[in-house]
Amino acid sequence: MTVPAQPLSQGNLIPAPLTGVTQAPAPPEPVTFPVSWLLENAAAPIQCRAITEVARMTGPVADAVSKLPYTYPPALLLAVTQGADGTWNRCMLGIPSARAERFEGVGTIPAVRRLLEYGWDRESPPVAHARRVLFRLLAEDDDPAYLYELAGKGAPDHDAIIRGRALLREAAAAVLAQAGYESDPRLRGAARRIMERVASYLRSPLAEKPFVRIGNQHALAAEATPPSIYTLQMLAYMPLFRSENYELLEVLYSHLTQPLPRTEAVQLIGKKVAPMPHLVLGDHLPHRNAADADVPFALVWLELMARLGFLRRNENWCKLFERFLDDRDERGVWHPHKGMAAARSSNPFVWSSYPLEANMAGEDRWADPTFRLGLIARLAGRPIEPV
Repeated sequence: MTVPAQPLSQGNLIPAPLTGVTQAPAPPEPVTFPVSWLLENAAAPIQCRAITEVARMTGPVADAVSKLPYTYPPALLLAVTQGADGTWNRCMLGIPSARAERFEGVGTIPAVRRLLEYGWDRESPPVAHARRVLFRLLAEDDDPAYLYELAGKGAPDHDAIIRGRALLREAAAAVLAQAGYESDPRLRGAARRIMERVASYLRSPLAEKPFVRIGNQHALAAEATPPSIYTLQMLAYMPLFRSENYELLEVLYSHLTQPLPRTEAVQLIGKKVAPMPHLVLGDHLPHRNAADADVPFALVWLELMARLGFLRRNENWCKLFERFLDDRDERGVWHPHKGMAAARSSNPFVWSSYPLEANMAGEDRWADPTFRLGLIARLAGRPIEPV
């Protein structure tokens, strides 16, 4: 037996702190997720995804809900409006207008993305039928026959063809990645070429001053290739590709966390200056006012950042996410910080994922944000406590 050199007292019962040792960070706090409430109030796709993707229940419960998305009337209506050639309306990027009652004017890429958000599998008939034309869009060519609505009226000039095909290539890559084709060599090849162009731009001096003066306005230089929202969506659903290109992701993170320029995103294409709303030039969620101004887009942005692995690294985004969690009631159901109106957005990049609910009048108008918050928490590595 070893005898202590001095009597143990209340003071020396407490061990001295170890020097040079870093304490492990506290484990993330669990997030309560109201599965029971969603099963009573949410639409079929949200019920299914809440159980399988957020709560991650298995066995008979998961089997029982797996077919729910295919019984949802809005999803069935969207599916049957697909054309015989696998497209919707011979269009790629269009979304229904605010006055459209159903899916009038929807393009192929938003339509497929929405079916995937509804919980439909990539082998479901409409998604599989659209696959051929989506993979064709990945080809690195300048064939104007594949510009669809971007061709406009009359013969497009060479610069418009190059820019239009690049845009559709990125959008097609994004939806194919979401459908689960990450291992397909055609998608991986397209992703590599897209990221090479983006990385080359982000590492160049042009990224620091991308705007040039054209007449009485400022526009992005014609050779500027910043990432688009479709590039982010593509990477979000390609985890293996991201792990193989870690250095590129670091450069991208730095770009996404810089302040947005005050100049509108327009670019010189040939001799014309055209709007480029799909280009991402910095942080789209820099503060609380931006989140409150468009809650659906804020949730879309936070989900993208969580899928990319960026959310946990950014203190500001984490604080905004925590604030959304604080806006939930004692059941875990989200409500607006002010007022009781359902959250809405006019941002075209939100349409494919929000709202999945057909009825936005009763309690179910809180189902979409409540589900998304649980999904973001799961993607960010937070423990989930189903209630």
